[in-house]
Amino acid sequence: MAARMDVRIKEEFSDYDYSSFYYSSSDDVFAILDPYTRWYDEAQLRGYHLYAQPMSTRPRTRIDLEDKLDRKRVNLLNLSSYNYLGLSYRAEVLDAARRALDQYGLGASGSPVLSGTMDVHLELERELAAFKRKPAAMLFPTGYSTNVGLIQGLMRPGDLIVADQNSHASIVDGAILSKAEVRFFKHNLPEEVERKLRGATGKKLVIVEGVYSMDGDVCRLPEIVEIARRHGARVMIDEAHSSFIYGESGRGVAEHFGLEDEIDIHVGTLSKALGGQGGFVAGSESLYKYLQGFARARLFSCALSPVVAAGVLEALRIAAREPELRARLWDNVAYIRSRLREEGIDTGESTSQVIPVLVRNDRRIFEIARRLQDAGLYLQPIVYPAVAKHRSRFRISVSAAHTREQLDEGVGILARVLREEGVR
Repeated sequence: MAARMDVRIKEEFSDYDYSSFYYSSSDDVFAILDPYTRWYDEAQLRGYHLYAQPMSTRPRTRIDLEDKLDRKRVNLLNLSSYNYLGLSYRAEVLDAARRALDQYGLGASGSPVLSGTMDVHLELERELAAFKRKPAAMLFPTGYSTNVGLIQGLMRPGDLIVADQNSHASIVDGAILSKAEVRFFKHNLPEEVERKLRGATGKKLVIVEGVYSMDGDVCRLPEIVEIARRHGARVMIDEAHSSFIYGESGRGVAEHFGLEDEIDIHVGTLSKALGGQGGFVAGSESLYKYLQGFARARLFSCALSPVVAAGVLEALRIAAREPELRARLWDNVAYIRSRLREEGIDTGESTSQVIPVLVRNDRRIFEIARRLQDAGLYLQPIVYPAVAKHRSRFRISVSAAHTREQLDEGVGILARVLREEGVR
């Protein structure tokens, strides 16, 4: 039987992915490991080695990294980083982090409710709250733990969560852990929110994202907020990819639409536009106090490193006082969009700094990605489970630090390789 399974795996390799190994019929927890490892080792040779390639430089517009199957790649043009404002390596940010390292040591060495809270954490929370114009802001060690801890901490069995079907995994996992009823609505369709809320009673929470991370489109927030209010539902917005970027002052999509006071819970990350790590929840003081006791992902995690907190604090101050960074980012976004249109490249419904390049071929995308790296462009393939099957794509992330020449170079490489591969 084992030999027949080996033959089948080899013969039908192209039909296998992570979902093929989610369940096992065996009573042994470890029974799935060997067949998965045989598939994974083969998958590495066929393209999966393009994931988790170790980088040896800062996340600048050009990087060096190790190709796990081939050689060291140097001076690749980087269009994959979330470092939207180029702040992760700003001199002032690094200096602040160095000073914090000398003062506090490397890590917090404790949970926020025990020995892990330091004055720099509280200072960052106060300045985040002031920036978001909310009474309070709570730090979490990662963006993922922010959504998990918030949703699990607030919602209960018998409550209702209505969330976009393209919600980030952290939103999905937080909803599962809360044991509330979850109804997913078709992506970014307000009429679907209406249908999911119709007839619902009890506590209700509608969850949306400011910018959706895989499609790069902006939430239809005004319509969704109006529907949620009409049904007595609270509204949470995850602005992971829009905080410090959207809006006149950079406060996000909620500011962009003039709806900051209509949103009950504001979530953001510190690992993207601010170039650090962690996440935060901004809202009322009562929400802050409640989550202190019930957000388990924060309560039982080590607090954010004070070194990172100090660096992020400086990045926040730079973002607030240098609106030209956002202006430069949006100039770059407009420019690369025009160049992609000229080349006839399909970017879906994106209107943001996150620009998908739709390939829709799960088997061929790895070879295309390898050719892009050979040509000098670091642009990673996105396949299931990050997106639905047969919705594979590359994802361009534009930065304020990119030059026009670099954007021209990236589009030129991409267009040539896609043309040669018959993908347009």
